Amino acid sequence: MLSTTAQQCPYAGDPGGAEAARSAGADSPTLSFERATPYVDYAGIDTLLSLQRPRTAEPAEPSFIIATQVMELLFALVQERWEAARDALESDDVPGALAWLRRARNAQDVLNDSWGLLADMTPTEFNRFRDSFGEASGFQSYGYRKLEFLLGNKSAAMIRPHKAMDGVVDDLTTLLERPGLYDAALRLLHRRGLPVPKDRVERDWTLSYEASPGVEEAWKAVYADDVPGNELFLLAEALLDVAERVTRWRQRHLVAVKRTLGGRPGSGGSNGLNWLARNAEQDVFPELWSLRSTV
Repeated sequence: MLSTTAQQCPYAGDPGGAEAARSAGADSPTLSFERATPYVDYAGIDTLLSLQRPRTAEPAEPSFIIATQVMELLFALVQERWEAARDALESDDVPGALAWLRRARNAQDVLNDSWGLLADMTPTEFNRFRDSFGEASGFQSYGYRKLEFLLGNKSAAMIRPHKAMDGVVDDLTTLLERPGLYDAALRLLHRRGLPVPKDRVERDWTLSYEASPGVEEAWKAVYADDVPGNELFLLAEALLDVAERVTRWRQRHLVAVKRTLGGRPGSGGSNGLNWLARNAEQDVFPELWSLRSTV
């Protein structure tokens, strides 16, 4: 979860301080401070700008690091919103879930657009600093792994790379063992009387989700009643918005790697291009896609 607890605004301990500062000069900004400006202090700007530590003199390396860090921040934001949507569904709060999914969609759009930061990086630029990060690979991102677990793409083996990080292991294990976003939606449909198979309502949540003809039939029943205001239909479309953006993310990742690395092995040891291509072909929330061939 995102937090600014450790980056307190100077006025945090003085509830009247910020109000006094605003009222002191309504027509002009405050230009004098005894320490770092409240903006820098509140958002931790000095800390943020100290986190880019290139290991080579290649000018393209800082942009690669910044793009990676931006994506990690957005992973955390999307996770927060997907978890909130899942929890709302588990509480039968569809309007609340729709609101969180809308916010997640906006964050996903920014996340996908962040690939543009790397769009003009050439293979020669990348190769001049590639060796500097050794075996580091996006595959090792626990922020991204949390998103995959929330989407239902689960594997206990994917926690293993983080075994030396107790807090991360705990977070990933919790997500592994709980229903994901789509699971929560199917459980809601079941409670609303839709014919969701029982083996999709209660199952081993540590296993990846697998498509079910019975689930497709349940969603088809939802789409048969697409009148304005049908919140289950709105939920289906909101989930598809999530799924579509995940697919776009995977495709842009694939293209970015193809453009800079080609078919060479990835830094993490895998055949990066083939793995990304298979991942991009995997439908998220599969029945919401397959039903479109039959409704």
